[in-house]
Amino acid sequence: MLNAIKSFLSEESGQGMAEYGLILALVAVVLITALTALNTGLQGTFSRVTAALGGSSSGGTGQ
Repeated sequence: MLNAIKSFLSEESGQGMAEYGLILALVAVVLITALTALNTGLQGTFSRVTAALGGSSSGGTGQ
């Protein structure tokens, strides 16, 4: 029983998975930050395009 506990405490295979989880979390934070910044720029671009096309903002077909 004592040997099983010692081997469980010295096992390091879970450490790699934790590192991958941290990397994925960091990538998610970077993506969210980048997409938020892109969103602001895209809103301005679409607003200018909409204004240039005559200001129609119905958003659907069948006019």
